[in-house]
Amino acid sequence: MTKNYIEIDGRKIGPDYKPYIIAELSANHNGDINKAFQIIEEAKRAGADAIKLQTYRADTITIDCDKEDFQIHGGLWDGKSLYELYEWAHTPWEWHASLFAKAKELGITMFSSPFDFTAIDLLEELGAPAYKIASFELVDHALIAKVAKTGKPMIMSTGMANDAEIQEAIDVAKNNGCQELVVLHCVSGYPAPADQYNLRTISDMQQRFGVLSGLSDHTIDNATAVTSVALGACLIEKHVTLDRQGGGPDDSFSLEPKELKALCEDTNTAWQSLGKVNYERTEAEKGNVKFRRSLYIVKDIKAGDTLTDEHVRSIRPGFGLAPKYIDKVIGQVMNEDLARGTALKSEHIDANIEH
Repeated sequence: MTKNYIEIDGRKIGPDYKPYIIAELSANHNGDINKAFQIIEEAKRAGADAIKLQTYRADTITIDCDKEDFQIHGGLWDGKSLYELYEWAHTPWEWHASLFAKAKELGITMFSSPFDFTAIDLLEELGAPAYKIASFELVDHALIAKVAKTGKPMIMSTGMANDAEIQEAIDVAKNNGCQELVVLHCVSGYPAPADQYNLRTISDMQQRFGVLSGLSDHTIDNATAVTSVALGACLIEKHVTLDRQGGGPDDSFSLEPKELKALCEDTNTAWQSLGKVNYERTEAEKGNVKFRRSLYIVKDIKAGDTLTDEHVRSIRPGFGLAPKYIDKVIGQVMNEDLARGTALKSEHIDANIEH
């Protein structure tokens, strides 16, 4: 990794910058372009950095075939064939120009996951500033190479992939010209249980593959995504819908607008809280130092008297000698009269103790 960030539409993405939040529109328009426009508007309002599409048609991602291999059993899409699912879920290509125009009007970045060469050609015509490789396509080296040759930043999800497959995909991308890459840890379950996310993989990815890493999150709340920031995730992708009960292909595991807003805010707070290694007092602490414990006279004492544990205690506030000196001051002779409630200082006793 030659630098610790990539750049999309002028926005730097890396550990030194607040997490980049991608709102995945996917199939949540449910066949209504106006609903797609609304999701883009809500993503912008919530503070997301980008909105992402998926660019395919049923016949570019599979074939219409009744054989058992092409049937879905169990899960959200039980009983459908792959072709039926993708025919239901796809974003019509004739919408793309309007969707890109809407995003530009609102000032939110838009890009997409292409699923074949013709999708890349369409997205190039529309000026897509970046590309996402979906988890299921990570093993399609020709597709990765074609995207890499555009010279645009790339984001790759790694659901279902082992370390060797991830390394192969990274090598293909880099060998074909990709210079800006983020690799996303992902669990390709819909929804995915948080206890299967193994978020420590995010920091391992950075070290093992020498890449920026992030999270493609299919859990149904924000806890996993916020936690990922502490492990180095610089980019987070979540599906977004207007209504989780909308009945579309992806609605049930997507965030609603208020939850997306919380994601943007909470991941930023998590990132800010990481800060740097620091053992100095922070600004928030400086005013409270006076309330730490220190040595105080708790019983009146006269000059020439010997200080005993009846006369001095470690209490709050913190204007006296540090409590660690308690054994050194006990038995010392007083240089002056001190009343109860006086902070004990080095000059009050017959001993040289640094405050």
